[in-house]
Amino acid sequence: MSLTLLLDSADPTIWTKWFRSGIFHGITTNPTLLRKAGQPCTFPNLKQLTQRAKDIGCNEMHIQAWGNSFKEIKNCGITLGKLSSPEMPVHVKIPITKTGSEAAKELIAAKISVTFTACFESKQVLLAAAIGANYVAPYLGRINDQGRNGQAELITMKKILDRTCSHCKILVASIRDSDEICNLASHGIQIFTISDQLAEDFFNNETTLKAAQRFEIDTQL
Repeated sequence: MSLTLLLDSADPTIWTKWFRSGIFHGITTNPTLLRKAGQPCTFPNLKQLTQRAKDIGCNEMHIQAWGNSFKEIKNCGITLGKLSSPEMPVHVKIPITKTGSEAAKELIAAKISVTFTACFESKQVLLAAAIGANYVAPYLGRINDQGRNGQAELITMKKILDRTCSHCKILVASIRDSDEICNLASHGIQIFTISDQLAEDFFNNETTLKAAQRFEIDTQL
C-alpha cells in the first residue's frame, strides 16, 4: 500500500475543488463537519452526499455513525454500511468506547468495515486490532494539546500493529502541520486525512510558484 491522502470535509464544493488535483483518494467526515458545512446529519442526505462523492471520483468514504446506545450505533452503522459499493466502499466510523466496541463487533460480523475514531493512546490500538477493525484514527493534534508527543505516540501505535501482524491500519487525523505528515510517513505511516487548509499548504511553495511563472515567461521569448 502506498501513501493515501483523504480529504476531511463534508462540503461538496471543497470535494470538487480538490478531487480535480488528483492527490486525494477518498473522503472522511463526521457530524461536526456536516454541521460546519450546513449539511443535515440524516440518512437521506448522506446517501446523496455519497453519490456526489462517487460522481467526482472518490474511491472510499469514512462516515461516522451516531447514537446514544449500542443498539442505536449498531443500527445506524448498518444503514451507513448499505451505502457501500464495490466502486466506492464506505467505512463506518465509531468512537473507540466500550459501547462503540460492542456495536463494532456486530458490524464487523455483518461484513461492514469499521474505522475506530477518537483514539488517543497506544493501548487503544490493541482494542482495534483485537476486534478486527479495518482502521483506527488517532487524533494527532489533540494528543499534542494534552502536552504529549503525538508523533511519538503514533509511531508506537504503528509498531504495535506491525509487531502483532494486525491488518488494522492507522488513519491519522487532526493534523495541523504538513511537516508532521512528512515525519510520520518516514516511519512508515501511510494514511492521512487532512483539511482543505492543510491541502493548500502542500502547494504553498513560493520558489516553485516563481519557477512556474518563469517557465511561462520564457515561452514568450
